[in-house]
Amino acid sequence: MSLYPSLEDLKVDKVIKAQAQFAQTTTSMPAITEGTYQPQLATAGMPGSSLYPNLEELGEYMGLSLNSDEVQRNLALLPVADNQVAVPSISGVGGMVRPVTGADVGIRRAEIRPGLREIILCKDQEGKVGLRLRSIDNGVFVQLVQANSPAALAGLRFGDQVLQINGQNCAGWSVDKAHKALKAAADTRIELVVRDRPFQRTVTMHKDSSGHVGFIYKSGKITSLVKDGSAARNGVLTDHYICEINGQNIIGLKDSQIKDILSTSPTAMTITIMPKFIYEHMIKRMSSGLLRSAMDHSVPEV
Repeated sequence: MSLYPSLEDLKVDKVIKAQAQFAQTTTSMPAITEGTYQPQLATAGMPGSSLYPNLEELGEYMGLSLNSDEVQRNLALLPVADNQVAVPSISGVGGMVRPVTGADVGIRRAEIRPGLREIILCKDQEGKVGLRLRSIDNGVFVQLVQANSPAALAGLRFGDQVLQINGQNCAGWSVDKAHKALKAAADTRIELVVRDRPFQRTVTMHKDSSGHVGFIYKSGKITSLVKDGSAARNGVLTDHYICEINGQNIIGLKDSQIKDILSTSPTAMTITIMPKFIYEHMIKRMSSGLLRSAMDHSVPEV
């Protein structure tokens, strides 16, 4: 069963598959003998390739500016029996079919990977790694990653769960114990085992012809959704905080700064969100000024 980054990708892929199936059916029809009534084919007069239908009607339904040529480039083509049949492109995140999203880099920057990863850190000249941790439900989580710190350079992000520090299991640790373990570690090598942001999820959306995805936010929290907008279609929920836009951390930024990032993002946009009650517990005792000035807001490399 195919997976899709957005509902828009699913809808467009279904249209293309239906058209491909119809094209194969019509080519396998028996020859019509002379004198037999021949009905007008539904594809007569259709512009362009019979495989890729005119997507304008689907675009109007979803408010998107769909381009058949762009969709064609986003899908791999496999020649079969003299017909060009669309097949899913298995490259990219999770082998998902992406006729609309395509090779969007934002979805790769925002990816929350399953499983665990090991990170090797060293301390800076001041003997720090640039991490502030938080204890939640007997787990240790990243509360703050300072800009230009060893932790930021190693790819740690807000919300990551730290499972081990130098081979010691962190389950049940207090924040003080976790910080002391980092402080006591050698300057040149600290081994962390990390799980990517278990309290967060990503949602990929597509801007409509007016450049909007259909949600309203205040102080980084999503407060309402536009009916039939891409955000609502793809499962964005209210009372959730936006943690990242296309993989870029926006925690602590002013709404005007978030607006600039949203407006300059590509047509396909992936946000990372966290439920309000977890987010507010995660940033407890941290001032908005500290989040704005100290948090790493750089665009991650992929």
